[in-house]
Order: sequence, then structure tokens, then C-alpha cells
Amino acid sequence: QVQFVESGGGLVQPGGSLRLSCTASGSMFSITLMGWFRQAPGKQREWVAQVTNGGSTIYSTSVKGRFTISRDNVKNMVYLQMNSLRPDDTAVYYCNNMALSGLSDSWGQGTQVTVSS
Repeated sequence: QVQFVESGGGLVQPGGSLRLSCTASGSMFSITLMGWFRQAPGKQREWVAQVTNGGSTIYSTSVKGRFTISRDNVKNMVYLQMNSLRPDDTAVYYCNNMALSGLSDSWGQGTQVTVSS
């Protein structure tokens, strides 16, 4: 059973930057394809970005060019560098194994990101 702990959230001004971190424990299977998700107030959780074990990345159109997902397989960490933040980026951010994202009990508590002046 994989478990995730997100950190690094906080309050930032529009245009600012923030770096989120995720520790992923469990089997190597959980590291194969990792993703970041977010859930804004009143909205459903949405996929943000993903990174393969080899470092290949894909982004949602809403964050492409502004966010960068990366991983350190030795440290078993996944990161999300968030630049040019906008108020609509405000959400609770979660990391997860893409293969487990459909399981309700696979999610951690997330980390709150608030973008406001």
C-alpha cells in the first residue's frame, strides 16, 4: 500500500512561485508513474501533471509552461515547481501514483496553495 505526504504549500502573491514536495512510500510500482493533482474550492479534483520513472513529463493545458514536475528516485521524492502563479491555481494539491488515483483511500491530506494579493 502506497502512502503520500505532500508539503510546501502556502500563501503566495500572483506571479509568485512555490515548490511542492511529495514523499512516496511503498513499492516500486508506485514510482512508475507519478502525478500531481489539485482540488479547488467547489470543484472536483483535476489532474495537473505527471512524470514517468524515466523523467518524461506531461502537463495539463492550464499549467503547461508554468509548472514543472520532477522526481528524485533515489530520495523517493516528487516535486512540483510552480511559477507564475495565478489566483485560479488556488487549491489543495495532492500527489499520487497515477495507477492508484481512482482509489479513494490512496490520497494523502494534500497541501494548501493559496494565490492571493
